[in-house]
Amino acid sequence: MLFSVFMLAIRSVQRNMLRSFLTTLGIVIGVSAVITMVTLGNGATAAITAQISSLGTNLLMVRPGQRGFGGGGGGGVPQFTEADAVAIAAQIGGVAAVAPQGTTNVTVVANGRNWATGVTGSNNAWFETSNWKLASGRIFDEDEQRAGAAVCAIGETVRREMYGGTVGQTGLGEQLRVKNFSCEVVGILASKGQGGMGDQDDVVVVPLHTLQRRVTGSTKVGTLLVSMEQGSNSVPLKASLRQLLRERRKLAEGDDDNFNIFDTQQLAETLSSTTKVLTTLLGAVAAVSLLVGGIGIMNIMLVSVTERTREIGLRLAVGALEGEVLLQFLIEAVVLSALGGLVGIIIATGASYVLAGVMGVPYLFNPGINALSFLFSAGIGVVFGYFPARRAAQMDPIEALRHE
Repeated sequence: MLFSVFMLAIRSVQRNMLRSFLTTLGIVIGVSAVITMVTLGNGATAAITAQISSLGTNLLMVRPGQRGFGGGGGGGVPQFTEADAVAIAAQIGGVAAVAPQGTTNVTVVANGRNWATGVTGSNNAWFETSNWKLASGRIFDEDEQRAGAAVCAIGETVRREMYGGTVGQTGLGEQLRVKNFSCEVVGILASKGQGGMGDQDDVVVVPLHTLQRRVTGSTKVGTLLVSMEQGSNSVPLKASLRQLLRERRKLAEGDDDNFNIFDTQQLAETLSSTTKVLTTLLGAVAAVSLLVGGIGIMNIMLVSVTERTREIGLRLAVGALEGEVLLQFLIEAVVLSALGGLVGIIIATGASYVLAGVMGVPYLFNPGINALSFLFSAGIGVVFGYFPARRAAQMDPIEALRHE
């Protein structure tokens, strides 16, 4: 009986293909909008997390001044020294590596070309704390770091601008003029691409003593990069770090900190949670169109019941039960909404893939939201199809047969 009722419902849908298509259009739009919004939101969350992770693994960034990330110390605020980094590594538990970092902007010259970039001075711990890998070459050896040797590692952008168009040159082993001295390129950094602060590959890295003696002329450093060990609790570690720096900077008990500690993991969690909230909000707004589509199904089914009054009366007159008529019209509504949900999933998959590429975020297929959207669309058919189906099932057979 159930199979025959199902086939009757399918044939009724096939008889009015255009009307069936227009009926499902609201469901198609609703399902595709929900899935696309959620998929792109998940991709944006993953992209943000990856960008923050590229700054470093379990990284604390300590900067002079009281402003947060991106701010610096104001006038009169003491900078850090290499000794501060040594003290942190020796006295704070749970620290994997500490890198004192000094930065400045310079113009580099090679092969008759010049390029404005940033030069960073640090020790080999910088490669670990900042999560940098080498595409080729090597990092600095101990003697080079100690003596402030004229060696450097360059990012992919600098390599491309300085050596990319020269046949037979990769940059490795070449000479690069940084401000007023020439250094040998001993390493090429693996590309990281664009980040929250711009092109991460537009960088030249030299030993800290090289930067201090040949470029800035100062022993001060602007940032301390502190990488925590895997599994370390950042809260007590930051408290210990804060206490140590207050002691080294001779701050009295009532004095405010003249430095700030920035936790990249907290930033990643904050941005990810914000993106997830926005994704949920956009998904909820898009889901409103599903309700609109459900109302459209109910209206069309009511019209269908009116058009088929004599057919319904004839079925009831020859012995069809109310439950069978109810089930027939309910199945029609569910088939329409489920078909709309299936088409919506197909459209959303293609649209999400294309838009993810345009936006530069990863495409992350989410089977959960696809299954939920399909089930919800089928549920819409049950909810909004019940009233027209119930109206058809409760018709008086005699009155229905008299209907013109």
